[in-house]
Amino acid sequence: MDRLTAMRVFTEVATGGSFRAASDKLDMSRAMVTRYVAEMENWLQARLLQRTTRRVTLTDAGEQALRRCQQMLELATLVEEETDSGGDTLRGQLRLTTSMSFGHAHLAAAIADFLALHPQLKVDMQVGDGALNLVEARIDLAIRISSEPDPLLIGRPLAVCESVLVASPSYLDRYGVPAAPGDLTAHQCLSYANFGKSTWKLSRGKENVSVGVPSRLSANEATVLLHAALSGGGIALQPTYLANAHLARGELLAVLPEWRPPALKVYALYMSRQHLPANVRALLDFLVERFKTVPW
Repeated sequence: MDRLTAMRVFTEVATGGSFRAASDKLDMSRAMVTRYVAEMENWLQARLLQRTTRRVTLTDAGEQALRRCQQMLELATLVEEETDSGGDTLRGQLRLTTSMSFGHAHLAAAIADFLALHPQLKVDMQVGDGALNLVEARIDLAIRISSEPDPLLIGRPLAVCESVLVASPSYLDRYGVPAAPGDLTAHQCLSYANFGKSTWKLSRGKENVSVGVPSRLSANEATVLLHAALSGGGIALQPTYLANAHLARGELLAVLPEWRPPALKVYALYMSRQHLPANVRALLDFLVERFKTVPW
C-alpha cells in the first residue's frame, strides 16, 4: 500500500465527509477510495470512519489519525519543495550563518534583495561570531571573514575586507592624535577578542610593525567596539564596512591612516561542491556579483 496516498485519500474523505466528494476531487474511482480507506484501517488496526447512508463521521481514533495524517502530508509537501531542483523557480529554505556585524551592515540587505527575486524561497539566518558545525546546525552557507578559512570546507571568496583604526573627535581632542604606531601604547585601545586582541599588526608600504596595545575594554563583537568608539571610549580597529559611513559623516576620524591592518577576505563556506542545491548555487552567484564592486 502507498501509505502517503492512503493518508491523502483518508484526509479528503474525512474533511469532505463523503467518499463521492473525495473520489471527484482526487480523480479516483469510488472503489479505489474505499480500498485506500480500508487499507488505512487495516494498517492502524482501528476503525477510522463511521459510515451511514447520509454521511461519514470520524471515530475517536479517526480524529487522532486525521490530525497526524495532515501533519505528515504537510511535511511531505515541504520535503518535496525543499529538494526540488528542477525548473527555474527557486523554492524551499536556506539556512545561513554570519557574524552580527556583517549581517547587520550588509548581508541582511543583500538577502532581502535576493528574496525579492525569488518569492518562493525562504531564508533562516543564524547570526553570531561563534563557530558552528555546519552539519549539526544544518547550515547551507556560512559567510565568514578570515585570513585562513576552515580547510575542511569549500571556501568561495566574495570580497576583500579592509580595516582601519578609528576614534571619535572628542576622544582625540582629549587625549591627542597618535603620530606613530608606538604612540598607541599611551592610548585607550578597544580590543576585538577575535582579531589581534592585544597586538595590532600594521603596515605602511614595506614597513611592518606589531604594537602591544593596552585595553580596558575588549569584546568579541565588532559592533560593540564601534559604538564604544563613537562614544569616545578609545581607539578601535574596525572593518571599513562598519566604519566608512561614520568616517564620511565625521562621527569618527581615521587614526594613523597611512598605517593599515592586514586585509582579510569575506568567504562563503559550504560543505561540498557535489550535489550543491540550485538555491545555494544561485545565492552564491548573487553574493559574488553583489560584493565584487567596492564600496559595498
